This record gives sequence, C-alpha cells and structure tokens, in this order.
Amino acid sequence: MPRPFTESTDKSEQTQNPSLTLGIDHLGLTVPDLNTTVSFFVDCLGWKRVGGRPSYPAAFVSDGHVVLTLWEVTRQAERVAFDRKTNVGLHHLALRVGSAAALDEIFARVAQWPGVVVEFAPENLGDGPKRHTMICEPGGIRIEFDFDPRIAAA
Repeated sequence: MPRPFTESTDKSEQTQNPSLTLGIDHLGLTVPDLNTTVSFFVDCLGWKRVGGRPSYPAAFVSDGHVVLTLWEVTRQAERVAFDRKTNVGLHHLALRVGSAAALDEIFARVAQWPGVVVEFAPENLGDGPKRHTMICEPGGIRIEFDFDPRIAAA
C-alpha cells in the first residue's frame, strides 16, 4: 500500500530513492468548447497561448510555469461530463499563487467570469495557514487556486 504524500526534507531518503521523472511537462485536458476555455485562461488569468493544433483542435496555454494542452471534444453528441465522485481521472487542477493578495485578486476575477461556478471562496485549508478556493471554469474543469505562506517564505 502506498504511503500518504508527505513532503520530505530528509536528503538521505531523496538520495536513496531518486525520482526518475522531472515534474510535469504538460497536462492535457479535454474541454467541450476550446475557445471558451482558452479565453478563461488567457483573458481572465493572464496566461499566454503558446501553440496549438487547429486540425485536432487543440490549444496550448501557459502561465510560464506549467503548460496545459486543451483538447476540444470532437464527438460533441457523445460527450459525457466528468464526475469526480464516480469517474477515474482528474479530480481537480491545483494552481499555486504567490501571495494572499494574488489569491484574492484571482477569486475576484474568476467569480465574475461568465460560466464560472464557484464552489467556495478563499478559506483556510484545514487549520491553515494555507488558503485556497475552488471553482469550475466555464468548460467544467475543476480548478483549485492555493497560497501557502510557508512555501512563499522559503
């Protein structure tokens, strides 16, 4: 049985079990309407469009730290919405923000964005000090934005 995730600062453990991977290269998400989701990331969050494949159709967007590949459903009549409680797959996308003020600014923007469904406003995660908010972007992808002052101070 796998161990629960804990951040280890034990260098000997990291040396004995070095990772064979280097992090996420990109994350591919299927969306019902490519233009709507691209607009959310680019126009609402300030990401950049960094490429695409019109024949698929797909678009690549980035915040300078992560790249998302957004694929439009090609058989719209057969599409099935994802349900995080019954389907295997993406539960949510969590994006780190750099300050409490940035978290509040993001929430103010996304809460007013057409088609966004707010699950909850910024609040402490457990006892804190980490804070987060959860929304569904207009295409239905569940996104968490979080700020952890312990990481920002490190």
